Amino acid sequence: MKKLINLYQHTKNTDIALLVVRVTVAGLMLAHGLPKLEMLLSSDPVKFSALFGLSAASSLALAVFSEVICSVLILVGLGTRLAAIPLIITMLIAAFYVHGADPFAKKEPAILYLIPYVMLLLTGSGKYALDHLLRPRLLQAAYVRRLSME
Repeated sequence: MKKLINLYQHTKNTDIALLVVRVTVAGLMLAHGLPKLEMLLSSDPVKFSALFGLSAASSLALAVFSEVICSVLILVGLGTRLAAIPLIITMLIAAFYVHGADPFAKKEPAILYLIPYVMLLLTGSGKYALDHLLRPRLLQAAYVRRLSME
């Protein structure tokens, strides 16, 4: 019971929460992105919104990049903060441009996806991610590069 009332956030709990959020939101977004990938790869004409002067195929390709590629990166925790940026942009466009004139119920799913992506942009992937495993190697490589420049 004390753990439920304690205001101090344990790092382990935070890392587990980030893992749960990452895996859940990435898996759910993949369910949206994979049908778009199939649509992009099919020989049928593309039925997608042409946005900001881009063709429908280009808009679809950008949506597939964010919803599939970036979701997989977030799922494994590789470049999480960078991968969250295209997804944030995609959700903002979906909520306020594509569904801008629609009732709130149509905007709500994109806004609900937007929230964890902003959180991941601010927090990163946590301990249980490839980012965390690769960090010592990246820091060592940066340190060696810095030494060689001096």
